[in-house]
Amino acid sequence: MKTNKTVLITGASSGIGKAAAIYFQQQGWNVAATMRAPEKEKELGQLAQVKLFRLDVMDEASISSAVTGTIAAFGSIDVVVNNAGYGAVGIFEAATNEQIHRQFETNVFGVMNVIRAVLPHFREKKNGTIINITSMGGRITFPLYSVYHGTKWAVEGFAEALQFELRPFNIRVKNVEPGAIKNDFYERSMDMNKKEGL
Repeated sequence: MKTNKTVLITGASSGIGKAAAIYFQQQGWNVAATMRAPEKEKELGQLAQVKLFRLDVMDEASISSAVTGTIAAFGSIDVVVNNAGYGAVGIFEAATNEQIHRQFETNVFGVMNVIRAVLPHFREKKNGTIINITSMGGRITFPLYSVYHGTKWAVEGFAEALQFELRPFNIRVKNVEPGAIKNDFYERSMDMNKKEGL
């Protein structure tokens, strides 16, 4: 059954993001499935009520374009799912500045960039929901994930404080903390753990 509600999902090309896009579509929602290379996505583009948009969380122009495009296509945005991210695995001492910065730029500043882009729309309509896909790694820690954990704990703290700022505008902030998901990141992590004898 079709609804009038619209969800914008980042990182919708695979994993949780793609599964969420399919789930919302099956529930009758309008879905803005965003990703860095929408031209490569074949399955989601064939679904009714789903539109693909280019969005790189480290590129504020692409975020603004995706938000504007979604509103133009569907009239409004009701929910944003911040799913885009990745995990750097390895000992901290061996991590380069570039690797550390990229991890924080994607997992922390990327989330902030998307939220900041959609907030004016949510405030204007006095309603909206922000769902951040964080991780159980934002609550507990494991060896070799120090930089990754740093990003997830940062998002948890940011979101928990942000909810108080946005509550007067009827904007809700939720964190979802999945456990291990069998995807490319999981497989790389398992390989690294085996090499380190963990």
